[in-house]
Amino acid sequence: MPSPNILKQDVAGGYYHIYTRGVDKRQIFIEPKDYAVFLNLLKRYLSVESQKDNNGISYPHLYGQLEILSFCLMPNHLHLLVYQKESGTMQKLMRGVLTSYSKYFNKTYNRRGPLFESRYKASLISNHSYLEHISRYIHLNPRDWQNYSYSSLPYFLGKYKAEWVKPKKILDMFNTPQDYSVFIVDYQDHKKMLDGIKSELADS
Repeated sequence: MPSPNILKQDVAGGYYHIYTRGVDKRQIFIEPKDYAVFLNLLKRYLSVESQKDNNGISYPHLYGQLEILSFCLMPNHLHLLVYQKESGTMQKLMRGVLTSYSKYFNKTYNRRGPLFESRYKASLISNHSYLEHISRYIHLNPRDWQNYSYSSLPYFLGKYKAEWVKPKKILDMFNTPQDYSVFIVDYQDHKKMLDGIKSELADS
């Protein structure tokens, strides 16, 4: 089971369910390009080769220090499941991505002020078997989850590949990607557990 949402609980070798939403539950993704920008920001920090800004200055390079196991970007909130090999890397990733995306969004839509509601929430997952259910909860967020374009499910099923998306730690719990697909569909037996995850986030 996950521990409470304590942002200061920053440990090496830890699995985290990260969640954040728009201020006042407003949309943080409006057009398809917004999703693309956010995903490219994740890629910026987690690609094999380090990337540089327009001035030739390298962005923090977190490849090998942190892995994104699964994700889902919804219109007014987002979920990430990450494995942090070295303490502090999750904070570096989230600070860099959320700050850059907020600047992009405010400039694009001519707005001011915070885009995200307070700080992101990060639940440390202490039971590895619970990782299965967290990933399933994340992938089942969209109503049309089977055809949703902005989750990591296609990477789990072998339809897409990217060097910055690392589903292996979850898929290793199953014999084949097809078994994981069956696990996603057959969620009724674990509905109570999924509802428990949802209730934890509802009052966050």
